[in-house]
Amino acid sequence: MRLIIFITVLLLSTVSYGQTSLKEIGLKAGKYKVGFKHYTVNDSTRTYRIHNEFSNQLIKRPIPISIWYPAKIKDSNSEQLAVLNYLEILKEEEEWKNLPNYFLLDWFPYLWNTPENKAHLSEKVDAFSNTTFLDGKFPVVVYAPSYQASSIENFALFEYLASNGFVIISSPSRGTDTRWLEGGTTKDMETQSRDVEFLLKEIHNYDHIDSEKVALMGFSFGGLANAITIMKHEEISAIVSLDGTERYNYAVLEKSPYFNLDKFSIPYIHFAQKEIPKEILTSDKIPEDLNYKFQLYDSLEYSNIYRYRFHDLTHSFFSSFGVLFANRDKRQDKSDDKIMASYNLLCQHTLQFLNATLKNEKKAIDFIENKPVANGFSDSLISKKTKKAIEKDFNHQYFNDLALEQDYQDLIPLYKKTIAEHPNLELQEGMLNTLGLWLSFNPAKKEQGYNVFLLALHLYPESANLYDSLAEAYYYNKDFKNAISNYKKSLELNPENQNAIDRLKQMNKASR
Repeated sequence: MRLIIFITVLLLSTVSYGQTSLKEIGLKAGKYKVGFKHYTVNDSTRTYRIHNEFSNQLIKRPIPISIWYPAKIKDSNSEQLAVLNYLEILKEEEEWKNLPNYFLLDWFPYLWNTPENKAHLSEKVDAFSNTTFLDGKFPVVVYAPSYQASSIENFALFEYLASNGFVIISSPSRGTDTRWLEGGTTKDMETQSRDVEFLLKEIHNYDHIDSEKVALMGFSFGGLANAITIMKHEEISAIVSLDGTERYNYAVLEKSPYFNLDKFSIPYIHFAQKEIPKEILTSDKIPEDLNYKFQLYDSLEYSNIYRYRFHDLTHSFFSSFGVLFANRDKRQDKSDDKIMASYNLLCQHTLQFLNATLKNEKKAIDFIENKPVANGFSDSLISKKTKKAIEKDFNHQYFNDLALEQDYQDLIPLYKKTIAEHPNLELQEGMLNTLGLWLSFNPAKKEQGYNVFLLALHLYPESANLYDSLAEAYYYNKDFKNAISNYKKSLELNPENQNAIDRLKQMNKASR
């Protein structure tokens, strides 16, 4: 909430108009052409009301979706888009789809009808409509916009990433019941998190998206929604925060029933705005800790974290929309040239982080691990802090994940290798016994179950109960020869094992 109020204060303060252009941002596109499409899907599990209709009519929650991707441009139907095409999507998501374009710069409170902004409308972008996906599978970035913002707010960054081999999918930030959020509440965060989860399902409808390589990215309030989504979903590989509100509104995060720092264990990069000058903190009654408090960064233990501060960027300019259209606060904003140069660097660092975490590219890994100076950037431009993850205690669940990856084959060598790396690992007899039976009672997994019992008996060779359970597994699968052998071994260790006595009598009688 404090960040939202802070931004509002800035918009109402002394401003000047920016003079920027997409060309002057200077992003060098990658090797792929960029396709773009926009459509709406309805979430039948939630209801929604169109605010501007002024009625009580409820509809299925509409989820407008924008997607950028590496593309084939195969015929003359493909058309290079302009900034105006993106603003037409903004109209739709603001629920003013039929608003005449000539009202655009006058209608919305965050757009101003200036010559500079008019000039942006005709600027060509790098994306093309009416294209198809390029062959192959590409990593995907699911994007959560800032507070009540559009899915297209960071279109220049999205195009840049798509031209370098990523798919980006985004939906607008909107309230639970209508377009409007409540004011940055936990309910707002949970609603946007559910929209992100909807997109995580949507990506499975695309054959050219690699659903095993997924990152989340969010700006401002979207960063807060992503932080809680991470705690609910283990399939996400990395998270990018563009001056995310998880830094400013940590208390909102803590109120979520899903809040669990132990589940936040993936690489995390946070790009922070420049320090707010002291005179602005004082005059606008902004808490001083806004400049230095990074509670999520300080609290996380199991995640590799990279924290950057861009010394020439205030909060608004972490999006393409902000760089092009947001007014400048003459009290603190840098020159347009510095803003565009820093936004360019923000995009580069985002790409390198995603190349490192989703593509495992060595050059990108080196880039992210280096200090900014080693990458050629002055400390006056960008600074960095890092925190390495503490390894979680390696328990039986992690071992079982490794065993599952190799289909429960060669478990004894796997155990010997793992215990050498994690000497505190303990595989309890009862857990192995339960897992062995659970697998063995599934005819398609019986061999895997037997392998679990063999590992268990390697660790607990004097266990009459394990031999009895292995015999039960063989008995269930009608391998009576091995069942008899293991019931006898169980009786050698525990002559009073009544189950083994009864089973042997039963099989002996059946064989006559």
